Amino acid sequence: MNIPNILTLARIAFIPLLVVFFYLPFSWSMPVGAGLFALAAVTDWLDGYLARRWDQATPFGAFLDPVADKLMVAVALALLIERFDSMWLTLPALVIIGREIVISALREWMAEMGKRGSVAVSWLGKVKTTLQMVALLLLLAFPPGTQLALLGIATLYVAAILTLWSMVLYLRSAWPHLSRSM
Repeated sequence: MNIPNILTLARIAFIPLLVVFFYLPFSWSMPVGAGLFALAAVTDWLDGYLARRWDQATPFGAFLDPVADKLMVAVALALLIERFDSMWLTLPALVIIGREIVISALREWMAEMGKRGSVAVSWLGKVKTTLQMVALLLLLAFPPGTQLALLGIATLYVAAILTLWSMVLYLRSAWPHLSRSM
């Protein structure tokens, strides 16, 4: 157990806190929930940075980090689908969640074939993740109908488009290996 892994575990621990603050009936609950999400998003960057900088990357961390990211994003999106109760938020949310499932399955399959490097995280995935985090932060912090919530939805659409684009790139790079195993 090292500091990067502890930060990843803390990110997972923030998830139930986010849910609790999301449902509290106080005016301060939205900004506190958004703050927790922001803190979790910072730990996503920080744990990877520290693991590389301090040479503390572990197989446990390599497994747990993407799981923590996907849990955090999926839970936030599920909460926001309820809050916004709108096709305009539900559509990009489902695209993002669906892509995460497809790419996770693809990575697992490629790892079983010894080709996990074919679906490594790309720069596009990092941009997509950053836009997702910004969009989710805005949507958690501001009520539906506000200008900043609308900006959050617009940013979520850009993230969803990048999500689909990166999925196509991942599938294209994995296709030679996948087509041989059919």
